[in-house]
Amino acid sequence: MKTRAARLCGAAAMAVASLVLQPAWADDEGLSTDRPDFVESSNVVGKGVFQIETSLAHERDRSGGVKTSVRSTPTLLRYGLSEALELRLESDGLLRQSVTDSSGVARARGTADASLGLKWHVRDGDEGSRKPALALLAHLDLDSGSAAFRAPGKVPSLRLVAEWELPGDASFGVMPGMAYAVNDTTGQRYWSGILAATYSRPLVGALRGFVELAGQALRSKRNGGNVVTFDAGLTYAIDLDTQLDFSVNLGTNRQTPDRALAIGFSRRFR
Repeated sequence: MKTRAARLCGAAAMAVASLVLQPAWADDEGLSTDRPDFVESSNVVGKGVFQIETSLAHERDRSGGVKTSVRSTPTLLRYGLSEALELRLESDGLLRQSVTDSSGVARARGTADASLGLKWHVRDGDEGSRKPALALLAHLDLDSGSAAFRAPGKVPSLRLVAEWELPGDASFGVMPGMAYAVNDTTGQRYWSGILAATYSRPLVGALRGFVELAGQALRSKRNGGNVVTFDAGLTYAIDLDTQLDFSVNLGTNRQTPDRALAIGFSRRFR
């Protein structure tokens, strides 16, 4: 009896697990998001479609006897102008920062700068011929945030995304780009490079994982030095239009914050 009961319990547990882990759809296009990795997707949302991608993030850094903690709500809003073009509004949202050094703790609260952008899906990829899907993103970071967090000027940037579909529903993407940034101290303009690569694959059912190396800002030491992270995370598709995610970012040098954690939510409205 005990053996039979155990088998029945095991079968029930497997049935529940399959319902939880498997997508609730088949042969339909699932949600494509630009989070939680740094490399953007080559896809756009489609004409008339609105998509929100938001999260809670916590970044920590300790350098030169100074400990910095920043909590934020990174959010991206996407709206499809056509089947190949989307309008984008992005921001780190609400910010809460604390800086601790030998003199005590300094705290600040406010809103981050916003960024207005366009994404153009140039072409679809082809796994058979190893042709990558391509997209171009043009953004303008606005000096629009609270005084404590406002950048010294507007920053235009341009990025190219190349995304290869691999066997087993895996994918590999690279994103080179450039930004015309402003030095926080001198106010002088300079060119900052962007270069990142990510690999993603399904793990079980609706659960996917990714690893990534992201050169978020490649610049000279006088302009703040390189900001490079090693990132990893998970996405879980609740249904065709809803996704949860988790990510961790680890700094690879002194100019990059030590670590950041984020929990995200994305939803498509069509």
